[in-house]
Amino acid sequence: MSLSKRDKAIIRDLNRFRAMSLDDIAELHFSHLKRPKNSANNVLKRLVRDGKIKRSTAFQPYVYFGPDTNLKENSTKISHFLAIVQVYKDILRHGEIETFLVEPKYGPKGLVEPDIFCIFVSEYGKTPFFIEVQNSVYSEKMMQEKLKRYAALYESGIIHREPWQDSKPIFPYILILTESRYALDENYPFRVWQAQSFSQFLNALHSHSKPKSQEIDALKSERINKTQPKQQTQQRQIQQPAPPKLGGNGVIRWKIPQ
Repeated sequence: MSLSKRDKAIIRDLNRFRAMSLDDIAELHFSHLKRPKNSANNVLKRLVRDGKIKRSTAFQPYVYFGPDTNLKENSTKISHFLAIVQVYKDILRHGEIETFLVEPKYGPKGLVEPDIFCIFVSEYGKTPFFIEVQNSVYSEKMMQEKLKRYAALYESGIIHREPWQDSKPIFPYILILTESRYALDENYPFRVWQAQSFSQFLNALHSHSKPKSQEIDALKSERINKTQPKQQTQQRQIQQPAPPKLGGNGVIRWKIPQ
């Protein structure tokens, strides 16, 4: 039996996220139907039966894996990948996602491997993020070491050659999603934010902002600068976006670096 367009989309997501629960798949691919979970369950049973995807019954609800995923049914990493799916769904509640990469690799071994790289798209434009999803509790030392690897990635110049960059490179925000709070007192050449969820991150910006009426027309995204200066290649010229602020109606206003 040939795969439908929806079947292929489910398999792509399973390969991308590594692991997804029945509830995740129902929400992302069957929410328009009257009984999303039942419909999702029927489709997933067929795909498992036909050998197109794999399933673990060690979780409730069941967890599914794509054909390109090499996870054991009881792998300790499954909960981490499921948490990444929750972040994806949370971001979608506030806008669109142009790019969402799980554990992308940048450069040689030793550079940081973010849990997520994404480009968040709202009504006002695009904003790049590196997101760390901390299910386990890191020590202060471990978190500082991770951020030092981000600093090495910043200094490497690798990010300014990424295909989403334009003529004036920028370095993504780093957002740490954690139930803990880390004392990050280093002066890093990039912005680091901490929150329990992406939604809380946006709400915190809203609650601490004092927008002025004249700022409403200035609502823009932290995006790739569309001006046309000469191509900058020196590592120090990778720019870090200015802190986000909120404009009218509680919407993030991302200042474009000058």
